[in-house]
Amino acid sequence: MDSLIENHPLEPFLPAEATLLMLGSFPPQKKRWSMDFFYPNWNNDMWRIFGLIFFGDKEHFVLSGKKAFDKERLIHFLKEKGVALYDTACTVKRLKSNASDKYLEIVEPTDIGLLLKQLPACKSIVTTGQKATDTLCAQLHIKEPPVGGKSKFEYADRQLWLYRMPSSSRAYPLKLEKKAEIYRSMLCEAGIFMP
Repeated sequence: MDSLIENHPLEPFLPAEATLLMLGSFPPQKKRWSMDFFYPNWNNDMWRIFGLIFFGDKEHFVLSGKKAFDKERLIHFLKEKGVALYDTACTVKRLKSNASDKYLEIVEPTDIGLLLKQLPACKSIVTTGQKATDTLCAQLHIKEPPVGGKSKFEYADRQLWLYRMPSSSRAYPLKLEKKAEIYRSMLCEAGIFMP
């Protein structure tokens, strides 16, 4: 059914000086959003992970008194740190009415090369889940690193690193603090976080 096909609802977030590109798979349905930005699901812990790493506070990016993240604070922070965001799919078919990657069929993958052309300073790509990793590796012909690992690759005369991070979804069976440790290590290596 054509009604199940969804186009990506957000524009890529590509700060000009970004050195890190984070790629998920595809946003959840809008009914699950707490803000109009990436990782909008209140039950997704990406912004809690970043809050823990950079501010020692998992609630740092939460709007006071609301079950929502602070989009403006996030945008300012990500621009300052040089972090770009998008997803590996532009168009998907949602096979079930939930946010699980397992039930996403990618109809049209994102043109990663086009994103990289707009990010001349980018040195590292992070995938934040299995479907994102599979899609990126297939498109760029990269060997998949293990979860928490990295691999070096060449693309259009550039040397880049691919970091394979655990999903920030609560469905992924790892404690928030452990996920933060893995992301912290990656952000240190990528030059985004200075302890």
